[in-house]
Amino acid sequence: MSFGVTDAMTDWVPTGVDEEVPSAARVYDYLLGGGHNFSADRALAENLLKVLPARDMARLNRQYLDRAVRFLVGEGVTQFLDLGSGIPTVGNVHEVAQKLNPAARVVYVDNESVAVAHSELMLRDNPNAAAIEADMRDPEGILGHERVRGLLDFSRPVALLMVGVVQFIPDTDDPWGIAETFRAALVPGSHFALSAFTWDNAPEGMRAAIEVFKNSRDPIFPRGREEILRMFGDFTLVEPGLVYTPEWRPDRASALADASRSNLYAGVARKN
Repeated sequence: MSFGVTDAMTDWVPTGVDEEVPSAARVYDYLLGGGHNFSADRALAENLLKVLPARDMARLNRQYLDRAVRFLVGEGVTQFLDLGSGIPTVGNVHEVAQKLNPAARVVYVDNESVAVAHSELMLRDNPNAAAIEADMRDPEGILGHERVRGLLDFSRPVALLMVGVVQFIPDTDDPWGIAETFRAALVPGSHFALSAFTWDNAPEGMRAAIEVFKNSRDPIFPRGREEILRMFGDFTLVEPGLVYTPEWRPDRASALADASRSNLYAGVARKN
């Protein structure tokens, strides 16, 4: 497993990327063992590991995404809009969904140019998946984007994914209103899958993590359970409701022992 690359090996870097400013997408890539990150990202990640079990958090969140996508395909969902999708690693949404249903369609959205560039490379021979560079704080722009409209039919159910991203949106940008705008664009039978950093399990660690992320391009804003629950609006949570990531429909009983190291709530809800 690789935990980063030397800064000399940067042929994959899109023009204009500031390598000195850490980004959440590249930090997450490093924590998951990816190679598309810079020394600044690795330094932030190592500082984060001093205050939180960040590798476990990243791994458990990724495993939750895998289970949620498999559940959604099992519910008959064939369309996915993945907001804040990050840098491609093994087990992307299209890989999981299209393995179960080759006709599944996926659009990835991220505001990090490295993430989008690598997603585009990965998807260049996949007609049922695309990636766009956009900020999820612009729901109208995303929902009206030609590539989104070209792949997803909003007259049919869509799975909206906000997995590990809303903690990067401050209260002043109204993440609840953003989620509501996206949810309103979905027809009955659609689903909304979300996970988010919470204070509830490790308040001191999260306070320290806020300081770690302050000098990155993506400061963090952890929230309590009720604040995260509000993101789902009038959608109906499926069992087991809003729980820590390893507690959401675990594949094995031993995964429940990881709940104390998760520090992210997760849930999937349906529009009736």
